[in-house]
Order: sequence, then C-alpha cells, then structure tokens
Amino acid sequence: MGHLLDTIQSPADIKKLSVAELESLAQEIRETLIQSLSKTGGHLGPNLGVVELTLAMHYVFDTPADKFVFDVSHQAYIHKLLTGRRDRFETIRQPGGLNGFMLRTESEHDIYGAGHAGTALSAALGMAVARDLAGGKEHVVALAGDAAFTNGISFEALNNIADQTKRLIVVLNDNEWSIDRNVGAIARYLHKIVTNEHVTHLHDSAARLLERLGKTGKTAVSVVRRAEEAAKGMLWPSVFFEEFGLTYYGPLDGHNIGLLIETFQFLKTQDRPVLLHAITQKGRGFQPALDKQKKFHGLGPYDPETGETKSAGQPTYSEVFANTLVKLADKNEKVVAITAAMPNGTALDLFRPHHPNRYFDVGIAEEHAVIFAAGMATRGYRPYCAIYSTFLQRAFDPIVHDVCLQNLPVVFCMDRGGLSGDDGATHHGLFDISYLRGIPNIIHMVPANEDELADMLFTAMLHDGPSAVRYPRGTGPGTPVKEQSAALPIGKAEVIADGDDIAIFGLGALLPMAQDLAERLAGQGYSAAVINPRFVKPLDREILAQYAKRVGVIVTFEDHVLMGGFGSAVMEALGEMQLQVPVVRIGWPDRFIEHGKVEQLRARYGLSVEAALEKLAPFLKRMHPARAAVR
Repeated sequence: MGHLLDTIQSPADIKKLSVAELESLAQEIRETLIQSLSKTGGHLGPNLGVVELTLAMHYVFDTPADKFVFDVSHQAYIHKLLTGRRDRFETIRQPGGLNGFMLRTESEHDIYGAGHAGTALSAALGMAVARDLAGGKEHVVALAGDAAFTNGISFEALNNIADQTKRLIVVLNDNEWSIDRNVGAIARYLHKIVTNEHVTHLHDSAARLLERLGKTGKTAVSVVRRAEEAAKGMLWPSVFFEEFGLTYYGPLDGHNIGLLIETFQFLKTQDRPVLLHAITQKGRGFQPALDKQKKFHGLGPYDPETGETKSAGQPTYSEVFANTLVKLADKNEKVVAITAAMPNGTALDLFRPHHPNRYFDVGIAEEHAVIFAAGMATRGYRPYCAIYSTFLQRAFDPIVHDVCLQNLPVVFCMDRGGLSGDDGATHHGLFDISYLRGIPNIIHMVPANEDELADMLFTAMLHDGPSAVRYPRGTGPGTPVKEQSAALPIGKAEVIADGDDIAIFGLGALLPMAQDLAERLAGQGYSAAVINPRFVKPLDREILAQYAKRVGVIVTFEDHVLMGGFGSAVMEALGEMQLQVPVVRIGWPDRFIEHGKVEQLRARYGLSVEAALEKLAPFLKRMHPARAAVR
C-alpha cells in the first residue's frame, strides 16, 4: 500500500502521472484513508467521496498560487495528503497533530480555514475580487457539497458572484448527504436535474460535439450552450444557477478522473463564473461506509475490515436529551423538535420515530431554524431547538430579535457546551454563556448530571419565555434519570456541602472538580462550601450574598471562556451588591483552543484543581497563616 502515494511530495508530482496511474493513486488513497482513520477516527465518508475530484483539481491547477476553498473542509484530507503532509497524516485529529479541517497556520496550501458550512462561496468570491483588483491571474476554485446550498450564506454569495467577478469556478459536490440525508427543495431540485434523461442526453450530445470541435470552435460551443439553456428553460423555467449568472456544466461523474481533468482544463479558459455539478458517492470504496452513510460521516476508531466500532456504554447527554424530549412530547402535544441538519449528532434521530410529525430538520440553516421556532412559538407550540453551541453562534441575531425581544418560549438545547476535543477551535462550544447572558428575557441553565438535564428540559417547557440549556459532548457522571422530571425553581442554586472559609461554585460538568478541591482543602484544615449553580442567568444572588458575607474567598469553575462567562457574572453581581470578597476564576483563557484530548487541554490551560490551589494560595495564607504554612 502507498507505492505511488509515497512518491507524492507536492502537487507538482501529481502532474507527472498518467490517467491510469492517477486511478491507481486514487485506490491507494482510499486504502490509506480507511487504514489511518480506523486508528484515529475522523471524517471517512466525505473524503472517500472526493478522491478523484481532489486529484483532478491538483492535476489541473497549481496551489498555493491557485486557491482552493473547501466548504466545511472536513473533506480536505486528500488535499492534505497531496500537499506535503503525507508523513504526518496518521496524526490527524490527534493532540499536536494535523487538524481535521483546513487551517491557514498548518500549510500555505490551506488558503482558508473552515469548520462550519456555507462559507466557501463568499470567501472564494472575496479572493477572486481581490485578485481582480490586484490584476492577478490565479484561479479560485470553491468546492462545496450540496448540503452547503441549504445554508443561506451560500445564496447570499450566489447573488453577488456574477456582479463582482468574471472568473470563479464553483464545484458542486453532489452526494445527497451532509451528515444525514439532505432535505428540502434544493435537494429535490438537484435530484431532478441528475435523474432527468433529457438533460443527460443533451449533455452527452454536447460533449461529443465539443470533442469534435476541439478548442477552436468557440462559436459552435456558444450555440451548444444556448441550445442547452433553451432546453433546460423548457424543462424548468428557473434553473437557478443560470439565473444567478453562473454557467452550469453537468451533471457529470465525479469519479471519472479523465473526464474531470478535461472539464477543469476547459473551465480554466472561461471568462465567466462557472458551476460544475459533479455526482459523487459518499463512502465510495468502503462498503460499511456506503451501508451506513450517517455513521461514517465522522466517527471514532473502527475496525478497517468490518467498519465495526466499540459499542457505547451509558447513554450520552445527547441521548438523555432526546429520550427526555420523547417523554415530554408524549404528554404535551405542543412540544416540537427542530434540528439544523444534525439529527444524528443531537440524537434527535431517536425522537423522530416516536413523533415524526413534530420533528423538523431544516437543513444547515441555523438562522432559519431559530426564526421558524419563533413562528411556531407564537402559535402556542413549545419548540426545542437542538443546535450545537458552536453552530448556534450563527443565529445570534434571530435569538435576540425574534425570540428574546418577543419573549417567546423557544428552548435552545446547546449540545457540545464546552470542548469538542478532536474537532478543535471551530467546534468548541466555549462562548454561549457570554453571547446569551447579556440578552434580556432569556434564562440559561447548566446541568451537573443527566437527571438534572431532564429536569431542566421539563422546567423549560413550563417556563413562559426563552430558555437555554448547555450540556457537554459525550457521557456524564451516570446519574439515573428519574421517571418523572421535577420543575426546578428558576434562579435557585443547590448547596452540595456547607462551609465557612471558602465557597466553591462548580458549574455543570466541572462540579466534580469543585468537590475535589473542597476535599483537598479539607485535608489542609479549611472548611469549603460546594455549590451547584444550575442557573447562569438568573444567578442565585441570595446564596452568593450569603457566602460572600461569610467566606474569605470564592472560587468559580466553568467549562467556558472566562471573559463574560459564569465567573464574570458572579463578580458583576458581587460588585452590584457592594460585597467585597476575592474571586478566583477557573475557565478557558482569551484565546482559541486547539484540538486535542479534553483532559490534556484542561491541564495545559489551567482547568484543574492544581491550578485552583495555586491561585488560592495567597488568599489562604491571609485567611489562616498558620494553616497555610502547614501545606
């Protein structure tokens, strides 16, 4: 394995190969992906689908002079293999290794970083216009999956392309999937194009004529184009890519390297924006990935022969959320579930079979999801929007303007609140407390365990206004969920243990850290209270004031950035109540956190009991000098 691939040190080496050798190289790349990712995990399915496309792009164009912009960029593994990172490929998504997405700091060939969908067309247009202004000649190619066209930003870009530049190549990688099967009118429209025999026949005839004409018959080519336009106009009056001013080519086989190379060489000569519609097969070359498209979009380590993964033990927070929502919907017909193309990641695929009529997947369209929820809420429904914390950032204005301003009972269920370790900076959910806390009307809850998550979802259903619940990726402490959830008093914290010297507030997943710190302090002779805050907003000022008047120092733990986070809220409240007590805050620093294992990253950035003890030392010395000396 890897004979040809080992000879590829840079894209220049690809250009020396014949089409037959490129086809062999494609096979080697697939074997490398299947074997390597079986150890590290990663986005296997999407990358198996774009092997030939990526090879053809690198054969025809010259990066880094020419610019490749990958939408989401989880399908850029082949690009990484071909641009000098073959020797490090087995480190992908590992601590200190290659990032699972495009990353500008990683290589000059990674011209634009990504991790969220719908950004490629806007960024590529920005690069094309910058090139035009500077008088450059380089090519700009945007590779976007069909799912990216369910995102509104893609349409905002499409609306501008033809007006702003004469040279841009958009490749539509059409495999009918993003993570789950694509939904909505765009998916149906593309499918209609692909399956229509008239269009297929028309393109076959046009292709044969182009072959006979070579590159000289420009007049005849334009006649063919006009004939195609007329034929498609008869089939569908609004072939929208053409209406947006992009000349449409396709659909063609995205796994035919020879055809792709010829097509890209032709598209290079065009002085107008073009869109190439390529049909690919997600998971191609690995049967388990073809059989289980959803699972193999992105996954942990697996058996490279069978595709089997280790079965999970206790339910994850996502699964507890979905199971609880099923129970709530069983008893309340107004409960509805909304996801933005993430039924699997949010576990709402467990909700769908129970209440298919109250389950809505709106595609990669977080802004629309939130406003859609607001509309339903005006009619008496209780929408639960299950959107990762990092993706909900995209819907900030609708949260403010459509939900909170109108005080509508929409529930934001923010999965991946905290680190999303292997994915890195684009996926960490470290900002939602700060971006939601300043908005009037919203309540913000953080469960310490699975049962508390169920209680918070029940509390949100009863609350007559907007609410948010953040919970981490993966499993919790394993607290069993009781049969009947309880309504929590809004804005009330839970005192786990009383104490007189120090008060430790452990938010959500970091409550065990607060308990550990209290034990360590008890071993040194200090009396520490441990509080589970439950609510970031409204904060329990009563408990805060009670301890602020009694203890010598307050400690806050949060799996969130310190700036504007829970510790900041505590300090603000103390300031407003004019209570002077020092606060030691443990949380993430003011920087973007790289990918890696959660425990290692916490240790590196001081989210630990040891870091808390170190920060506490000067205050402990002042409180009880004799005891501190015993340490």
